[in-house]
Amino acid sequence: MNRVIVFDLDDTLYLERDYVLSGFVAVGDWLLAEHGKTGFAAAAWRRFKAGQRGTIFDASLAELGVSPWPGLVAGLVDVYRRHVPYIALQRDAAAWLSAPPRGTALALLTDGPVASQSRKIAALGLDRAGLSPLVLSDEWGSEYRKPHDRGFRHIQDACGVAGRDCVYVGDNAAKDFVAPRRLGWRTVQIVRPGAIHAGPPATADHAADAVIASFAELTGVLQFDFA
Repeated sequence: MNRVIVFDLDDTLYLERDYVLSGFVAVGDWLLAEHGKTGFAAAAWRRFKAGQRGTIFDASLAELGVSPWPGLVAGLVDVYRRHVPYIALQRDAAAWLSAPPRGTALALLTDGPVASQSRKIAALGLDRAGLSPLVLSDEWGSEYRKPHDRGFRHIQDACGVAGRDCVYVGDNAAKDFVAPRRLGWRTVQIVRPGAIHAGPPATADHAADAVIASFAELTGVLQFDFA
């Protein structure tokens, strides 16, 4: 091994919007089974596509004529986070992960509730794809989410490498690249159509060293000078 390639999860290896829709369907199925209410998934998905965030569950319930009783929304959020997601790796990511360059170790660093992130990892088969370690920053607490550097330092220590031997591949310029750059890592931003957090970096410190549109470009980009 002469380098470690570490991946973000959401909108890097698969499209997060697919998980969102899967979660809305799971919540809708639960509301139908438990309370006979229909139409939640369609109402929530319409709001999501329109850019609404944060109050989607309340607004969608209101559209269905449901006045939330104590604990309902929290219960629906739990159903959303704990459902078994219907998601798949993007084709370019699946192809690249099936045949990475020789001498390369693979790892994962992702933020978000442990219940949901661990189920995404299982649904995508990443727990069987040879990535190690698989780091879920929320296992330490949400305060250790990126741009905190704890996850990056943990991977360096676990793999026994220096920062110059590591590359982070992510999508979100707002948080993904600041910490690894400070640790001497190389960074690659993938910009996918339909990504939720697409956008230019706010400052030069937030920018990745390279930007790609597909993992088909990744091997070429990895010809960085690691000396």
